[in-house]
Amino acid sequence: MKLPRFLKSNLILKITSVNSTVIIIRLIIALFIQRILAVMVGEAGIAKIGQLRNVTAMLMSFTTLGVSNGVIKYLSELKSDKHVLNKLFSATFILGSIGTIVSSIVLLVFADEISLYLFSDLSYKIIVQLLAVAVPFIALHRIFNSVISGLSDYKSYAKVELFAYILSAMALLLGLHLKSLTGVLVAIALTPIIQFSVLLMVFGKTLRLYIKFHEIKWETSYIKPLLGFTMMSFVSTFLLNSVELDVRTQISDRINIEEAGYWTAMTFISKNYMVFISGILALYVLPKFSSITTRSGFKKEVLYVFKSILPLFALGMLGIYMFRDTIIDLIYPKFTGMAVLFKWQLIGDFIRLISMILAYQFLAKKLVKTFIITELISLVCFYVFSMYLIQFYETEGVVIAHFLRYVVYLLSVVFGLYLYFRRNSEVSAP
Repeated sequence: MKLPRFLKSNLILKITSVNSTVIIIRLIIALFIQRILAVMVGEAGIAKIGQLRNVTAMLMSFTTLGVSNGVIKYLSELKSDKHVLNKLFSATFILGSIGTIVSSIVLLVFADEISLYLFSDLSYKIIVQLLAVAVPFIALHRIFNSVISGLSDYKSYAKVELFAYILSAMALLLGLHLKSLTGVLVAIALTPIIQFSVLLMVFGKTLRLYIKFHEIKWETSYIKPLLGFTMMSFVSTFLLNSVELDVRTQISDRINIEEAGYWTAMTFISKNYMVFISGILALYVLPKFSSITTRSGFKKEVLYVFKSILPLFALGMLGIYMFRDTIIDLIYPKFTGMAVLFKWQLIGDFIRLISMILAYQFLAKKLVKTFIITELISLVCFYVFSMYLIQFYETEGVVIAHFLRYVVYLLSVVFGLYLYFRRNSEVSAP
């Protein structure tokens, strides 16, 4: 199918158009699966699924020691220099091996404790052990996925994501049919193996073209540059999911597990549309910002991204809010308690998108200290606001905290960018 002319002239809308087809299909599948899960495992089951997904996200960061965005950055800049790429990938696999070994050992040795913390039940120990088996696949998928993102091969990337998602959904339904909630958790734990297999099947030749596996050796020259991204990923992914785990536990303990299920369901809807935006940012914004060296160029590109994405995103979120009751009836029957969560979650996510676009400059220019400080401000605000507001507004207090968190985060990001460009202008001044 040919794209309209105005899309062809706008690369980011072109990427959005290609991704839109994928995300719509993904959303339809997600609606179907979430409805089945809501009916079959209830609010408590949804909360447990949320716990496991948080752990999986933490492993996606830790198994590679968080170097994914570093690979995207350096590959987009140095893709024509094969010698330097060999050094980059050697360092990447060294760090990935360390993260993988540590993750597997921790999951295997502390399987009982982790099962109790996540699910308050030792019978789910097998899930933790399966995660340990999946760890190498999580690491390799993350690394290879970063290579494809760095090459900005967005058409093939979208197709692979969709195919892997469909296979994972089928595995989840099979697990649900065979073993109810336990089967679902097993399927989620093994999903990284499916994702890795699909990626390797489609992009095997491309990966071999850029990653000379026979030339991978103990080369450490790129370890130090990549470690900056490790710190950033630790804060933005590992700590973020740790905070979400604890907030969900607090909701369960201080209110009830059903309310924890409502919040998990709300964040699941949010994450589904934010995955779409995150994919565009990784494929377009990060490589683009990496190549921009002037303040005027950055402003021009930011305005271009804002004009291309924000109106569409705002319309989509308005539609979600207006039809929230219908969405609940379709996806989460009897989850009526989550209706009050939509307003603050959606407003917070809109501010979050603006912040994310601007904050990608920190990743692109490897502003490690600024990135970590702003992310820590965001996480601390969310946790503190949540713990305070939950006393007065119960679960709604958590989504109000989500909104307040991103207001503060946006202000801190803008201030960080102001300091960066002021410092650069002083350095370049005669």
